[in-house]
Amino acid sequence: MNTSTALAVLCGLLLGAGCWLILVRLPFLRGRRFSDRIEPQLKSQNLESRLLRRPTHNLTPFGPLERILRPIIRDVITSMSRFNVGSTALAKRLVRAGSTKSTLDFRAEQLLWAGVAFVLAVLVVVAGATAGRFSPAVSCISVIGSALGGYLLRDYLLGQSIKRRESRMLSEFPSLAELMALAVAAGESAMGAMDRVSRSSHGELSGEFATILADTRSGKPLTEALQAFSSRAELPPLVRFIDGLVVAVERGTPLADVLRSQAADVRDAAQRDLMESAGRKEIAMMVPLVFGVLPLTVVFAAFPAIAALEMSL
Repeated sequence: MNTSTALAVLCGLLLGAGCWLILVRLPFLRGRRFSDRIEPQLKSQNLESRLLRRPTHNLTPFGPLERILRPIIRDVITSMSRFNVGSTALAKRLVRAGSTKSTLDFRAEQLLWAGVAFVLAVLVVVAGATAGRFSPAVSCISVIGSALGGYLLRDYLLGQSIKRRESRMLSEFPSLAELMALAVAAGESAMGAMDRVSRSSHGELSGEFATILADTRSGKPLTEALQAFSSRAELPPLVRFIDGLVVAVERGTPLADVLRSQAADVRDAAQRDLMESAGRKEIAMMVPLVFGVLPLTVVFAAFPAIAALEMSL
């Protein structure tokens, strides 16, 4: 494929995409939402003309391109949400990551990442075609694989953010549990101790404590707020901690000793994890030694003898 053919293919793709955008956004092909149909009958309707409205703020630096693609992306995400493609599990993962985004926002980000990867792959394929290196099968596989990789990369980064946040929460938990034990031993209630800890510390777990307190102050019982946090966290040490708090609040059992023992258990678990990770790192450190340093040492030791034998022969 020469340069003129590659440019013709690119122009054809752009023309086809433009015609498709014009076609799918025609009024008779675009379904009206229920809110748009009943808007004229509402008393609090906006009497301002849509032509005089200010343009919406752009979330990305693409400007008009974003406003063109936003309805399409919204329609695609709405169609995906109808099939419920892991929406419940995704919502739980977003909560575990501490994100305030909705599932639709995250799906939009995934589509955006896939689109960027797709465009980059197409540019690479066009550059290769202009240089005379073009294979239809390899090009299709690379473009589709890049788009799929961009889509899955955003999900992978979400999983990594969940792991980092949970590790921070586990590292904060022993100190906060001991602070709560001291506050309870000084005469504070469970809610008062949690309030004191959330105000005197900063971090992921203290932010969750502040969320629990906000739920209780809005009228939710303390036990329900604690159980909601337990379902959000899904970490065994924190689940045991919340169960101990719930039992102590419901039955009036001593709470300070329970908090201290749970903090000690978490510290012991952290030490065991550290020892296990150290063992894995020790094995990983043997790889460059066995496959790099040791063969090089053998070569340095055997090369003079081999050279001497060749000279004697």
